[in-house]
Amino acid sequence: MSTMLRVLAAGSLRPVWPALMAAFSAQGGAGAETRFGPAGLLRQRIEQGEPCALFASASQAHADALVQQGLASESGAFAANTLCLTAREEITGKNDSWLTLLQRPSLRLATSTPRSDPSGDYTWQLFAALERRYPGLGADLRQRAQRLVGGADSLALPDGALAAHWLLSNGHADLFIGYASYAPRLTAIPTLKVFTIPAADNVLARYGYAVCQPAAQPLARFLRSPTAQRLLRQHGFLLPVPQS
Repeated sequence: MSTMLRVLAAGSLRPVWPALMAAFSAQGGAGAETRFGPAGLLRQRIEQGEPCALFASASQAHADALVQQGLASESGAFAANTLCLTAREEITGKNDSWLTLLQRPSLRLATSTPRSDPSGDYTWQLFAALERRYPGLGADLRQRAQRLVGGADSLALPDGALAAHWLLSNGHADLFIGYASYAPRLTAIPTLKVFTIPAADNVLARYGYAVCQPAAQPLARFLRSPTAQRLLRQHGFLLPVPQS
């Protein structure tokens, strides 16, 4: 009988995870009990002793850290992502771009929480890149940004809610920076407008796994397989990119 694996996975993987686990099971893989959350907080839970067979993180650095601490036997990359900007459609004009919206100080900008959630870390990296390219903008965004999700004490989102949609539609913010893998679903919502951030200004999010128990090694191999990579791409993720 297959062993049930306990998996801790980044919340941004929730939409694709059922398809991944179904494909893994179809190939004879073990079943998995998966709990989702901000990867930084999940890493802390593992470090504090919570049982985990496999950690699927939105930051490879968190997975690598478990190996360095002796809490995992191996780590590796299995996907990538980028960032996009979502706005309430009613506050945008026909000539607006992601940059003009971020440059408008009257608009309320929401983000995830750095250190607790890699999405917040990547957003702060974006601010740093913008500061180098557009002096003053990154510093202004760091001051204006409201860290509304992804933290230990953040607003509680309803199950299945998209952070950008829920925050903007409930009046908590005008703009939200989050993962581009959500863009297809957000674009389908008439009250929202999604803006692509060009590669020259964007940040690459590297997703990594950590094998915390030997029984999870087949699942780690599966995440790198052509089948898993096809499913990840269908859900808006990118191929893993080696760290330079």
